[in-house]
Amino acid sequence: MRRCLAGIGHFPPFFLFATTHITMRIALTLKPGLLAAALLLGACNDRVKDTHPQRWVSQRQAAFKQLTKALEPMGLVARERQDYNKAEFQSQALELQELSGKPWAYFTPDSNYPPTRAKPSVWQDAAGFKQAQDSYQARVAQLAKVAGSADVPAIRSAVDAVEKSCKACHDQFRNER
Repeated sequence: MRRCLAGIGHFPPFFLFATTHITMRIALTLKPGLLAAALLLGACNDRVKDTHPQRWVSQRQAAFKQLTKALEPMGLVARERQDYNKAEFQSQALELQELSGKPWAYFTPDSNYPPTRAKPSVWQDAAGFKQAQDSYQARVAQLAKVAGSADVPAIRSAVDAVEKSCKACHDQFRNER
């Protein structure tokens, strides 16, 4: 180890100590810093786990994600970012219609706990929440009805109505993050 790699001779013992000392000092300085950064990033995670035995919140979030996944490709067609394909669009609209009734069963009286983003008005104004659900499902049914018509303006209008129904419900019944 003490031989010079360039053939100059031996390294003085001080040089070996200095390089080893500097390397160790850098390592000791970086490791706590990396550890602190990892802990801080972990502490910044505001995601609360759903610990309820039935996991109502997780189940309804998963159902809403399925709805979003089904609606997104139709939104691309409505905004003319993707070509209209009758068979695909009809299939997507029918899938959305089948999924449209799924999340509501997970809004049980005992499901208002963290990590929910639902406002208390979901339970306090049950009739209003039910009306929002019915409005959404009616708009989805209308979208499914026009999906195979190839009438792009009607399809665009129906997709827009579904999206507006989602937003209206979110504005009234969902908290921001």
